[in-house]
Amino acid sequence: MMGRQNNDQGPLFYEFCLDEAVPDDHLARKIDAVLDLSWVYAELAPHYPTLGRPSIDPVLMIRMLIIGYVFALRSERLLCREMQVNLAYPLSRKRP
Repeated sequence: MMGRQNNDQGPLFYEFCLDEAVPDDHLARKIDAVLDLSWVYAELAPHYPTLGRPSIDPVLMIRMLIIGYVFALRSERLLCREMQVNLAYPLSRKRP
């Protein structure tokens, strides 16, 4: 039967909090707590042009390489794939 539904669509949507999904004792949280890369933007600013497409965030690149080293990810392709599927790794990606 065609027609307008009178019920709420609330069950179609759900809330998800990344902080609740990753345990407090996960290594990515410990790395995030001690790693401060706020100086990177000022240090690398002279090397980035003002024209053209935006580059990859340098802090994100450094954090990805640290995650790859700590979790023994053997290649950059594997690292990119793992960053997409592992919920804990985005915790170490903070933007200014």
